[in-house]
Amino acid sequence: MERRIKTSVFSFFIMSKINFIALGGVQENGKNLFLVEVDEKIFVLDCGLKYPTSDKYGVDVIVNDISYLVENINRVECVFLTHAHDDHIGGISHLIREKKLKVYGSKFTLAVLKDRLDEDEVEYRDEELEPVTSRTVLKFGDTTIRFFELSNNIPDSLGVAIGTTDGYVIYTSNFNFDQNSKIDYSHMFRSLAIFSKEGVLALLIDSLGASNEQSRGTILEFKLRITNLISQSNHRMIFSLFSSDILRIQQICNIAVENNKRIAILGIKTQKLIKNAIAMGYLKVPLEKLVNLRFIDDKNKNNDDDLIVIITGERHEPYYMLQRMARNIDRLIHLEKDDTVVILTNPYLGTEKMAAKTLDIVYHITSNIKQFSQNLLPDVDANREELKEMINILKPKYIIPVIGEYRHQYALRIVADCIGYKDDRVLIADNGDILSFENGKYVGITGDVPCGEIQIDGKAFKDIGDVVMRDRELLAEDGVILIVANINPRTKTVILGPEIITKGFIYAKENEEIINKMKEIFYQVSETFLQSKFINWSEYKTNLKNELSHYLYKEIRRNPIIIPVLISTDTSLFK
Repeated sequence: MERRIKTSVFSFFIMSKINFIALGGVQENGKNLFLVEVDEKIFVLDCGLKYPTSDKYGVDVIVNDISYLVENINRVECVFLTHAHDDHIGGISHLIREKKLKVYGSKFTLAVLKDRLDEDEVEYRDEELEPVTSRTVLKFGDTTIRFFELSNNIPDSLGVAIGTTDGYVIYTSNFNFDQNSKIDYSHMFRSLAIFSKEGVLALLIDSLGASNEQSRGTILEFKLRITNLISQSNHRMIFSLFSSDILRIQQICNIAVENNKRIAILGIKTQKLIKNAIAMGYLKVPLEKLVNLRFIDDKNKNNDDDLIVIITGERHEPYYMLQRMARNIDRLIHLEKDDTVVILTNPYLGTEKMAAKTLDIVYHITSNIKQFSQNLLPDVDANREELKEMINILKPKYIIPVIGEYRHQYALRIVADCIGYKDDRVLIADNGDILSFENGKYVGITGDVPCGEIQIDGKAFKDIGDVVMRDRELLAEDGVILIVANINPRTKTVILGPEIITKGFIYAKENEEIINKMKEIFYQVSETFLQSKFINWSEYKTNLKNELSHYLYKEIRRNPIIIPVLISTDTSLFK
């Protein structure tokens, strides 16, 4: 049955079939990648990465399995990037390697993206990256795309509104209502009011701050604390920040300049970010106050009393840099007892132990350490009251919590319940679920698509795989044994060895009994294979590994990686 939707923009008789799919970014923190399918068109919202926890040995970053997008690449219209945080744009190189796509984002977001694509050696054309503003309107058949400004701790953040014949599907990405932000709130609220009036079918809303009941700390108190620290210091100061904290970097630079201090910003990624921000007018720092530090040597110590050092990075990197400085192995800064260290980085999930260890190491060098409380370093994500405000303005028919783990999604369900949304209107999804809407009504999870993680080591954009990760875990837990011997295939004798080398397993000199038993097992296995007419080297090595593994696990309950190195050596060839 036909039903006419009356709005100031949409007036159609045919309803859309709309699907929402998260390939990443729900029931986890990071690698945000959301798809909105309108009939046969696929719109991609963000394409981020996730940084590994300490148990992911050697993994640099984790991105999404995009096999579903690759299989349906002809239906993909474009990609919309909301802001320049790594968990929202860091996986775009992985996607563009598969297929050249049109990418839309703010000028600052695209400037940061270009640096990332160049770093990842991904080819692109400038016309493939199109800047948009809060006043941009894009048309894709019956679907209209609009944008709206958002307050964030990184410049030029935008939300995305996908206008369909059933109403808008709105994606807020990370946001807050920090009144100290320099965005045009009047224009943002006008945009949100228009979306609300025309009808919002589904709101894809940031859920990371849903359990946070604290009010947002005032920028005035933050500036006052920093001003007191810098104005009263007569020695070098070191500030620890995350690379995305552009607003806080700006505030520290302003106060440093007011107090006639020089500024050194460390971190290659942040230096590029700062360069873009200064060039585009988002960050204002007098160039004469910026210092490029030289490597420490006998004449240069980089320890001038008027120096403000801002160290930056992602997740664990600021802590790691502080540890290097405290241990005097950093090439630019060695911590000294007169230094003041100001830590403005609340630990991310999985970095709490490293943060605590860093404090302990730094305290051995200097006791002048200042840590700001949580209320002065509020999260970028909207708290409970700000989430309620966004929901009340837009009045969506359905709410889909995104960007957060299950506990955050569930906390948002409780927040929504406080303002009258029952459980059947708050849709908690898992990665890969297909949430379907027909005729403006949610019809349930109608299927799933492939999703997962690609673990990347170095620059190779290939999954290093479960087998490699299992080997790395074994190496970390039980170590490795190399058993090396030279075998004469003609005389069927062991002419040299075996030499047993252990790494991360046992100290050989203190465990001679175990080492001797391993050699005995080697000769027992060798005797069987060296009696054959032809030596089956593959089976020889396999049996050797199996017998040694069985003995070691039975004897000391350890399961190291065992690598037999059997070298075929015919000595008659050297005569």
